[in-house]
Amino acid sequence: MSYNAPPPPPSGPVGQTPPPNNLVWAILTTLFCCLPLGVVSIVYAAQVNGKFAAGDLAGAQDSSRKAKTWAIWSAVVGLVAIVLYVIFIVIVASNGDSTSTSL
Repeated sequence: MSYNAPPPPPSGPVGQTPPPNNLVWAILTTLFCCLPLGVVSIVYAAQVNGKFAAGDLAGAQDSSRKAKTWAIWSAVVGLVAIVLYVIFIVIVASNGDSTSTSL
C-alpha cells in the first residue's frame, strides 16, 4: 500500500511573481552605511516572501517598497556622514598646521 502525500499548498497568488525583497541591499546598507536604518530595511525585506507565500500580494509589495525606501535612506545617511567626517578631518588638519607658536 502506497501513501500519496497531499500536494503542497500554493505559494503566493496564482500567476503572480513575488516582488523583490531587497534583502541584499538591506544587508549591505546595514553593514556599510547606517546600522539603525539598515536594520529596519532588513525587517521589512524579511517580511516580503512570507507575506507573498501567505497570499498577501499587497502586503508583500508594501514591505518590498518599505525595505527599498529604508535601504535608500540608510545609504544617504551613511554617505552624508562620511562626507561630513571627511570635511571635519580636513578642517582639523588644516587648523593644526597653521597654528604654530613661535618663541
